[in-house]
Amino acid sequence: MRLNSLKPAQGSKKDRHRVGRGGGSGWGKTAGRGHKGQKARSGGFHKVGFEGGQMPLHRRLPKRGFKSLTRGDVVEVRIGELETMQATDIDLAALKSEGIVSHQALAAKVILSGKLSRKILLKEVKATKGARSMIEAAGGKVEFTEKKIEEKPKKNKKTEKKQPDEAAKA
Repeated sequence: MRLNSLKPAQGSKKDRHRVGRGGGSGWGKTAGRGHKGQKARSGGFHKVGFEGGQMPLHRRLPKRGFKSLTRGDVVEVRIGELETMQATDIDLAALKSEGIVSHQALAAKVILSGKLSRKILLKEVKATKGARSMIEAAGGKVEFTEKKIEEKPKKNKKTEKKQPDEAAKA
């Protein structure tokens, strides 16, 4: 047996369905399009969901819910998961390397769920009040610096207008 002698099994492949090739084929004349109407015409197509001018279903139904595009950016981490970690200095990179947090996460927040019996240092990871108190009760510490958002100074349109030049008047 060679590659050039391979053939599909008998009857496993059917010929392509060719419409509009005479009445003897069974698919002649209208070629399966029926008589008249939009779908019988050439170029007679319409948009997905088009209902002949009637208000489409997706516009008749009310809008519901909201899907946040930033939903997965901040990930919740349980205190019980911190207990299983081997590192004592825990930051976002350590959480990612141990597989507790997704590699796509931009931030993490520790929540009070589980028990903590060892001392850990939490760096640049947010924590709820309950989680913070449990970490500090175990002898650990939470270090998080709030990043200040710099506001751009607002432009005052009145002072920005050009003052008439006194030299030009003289």
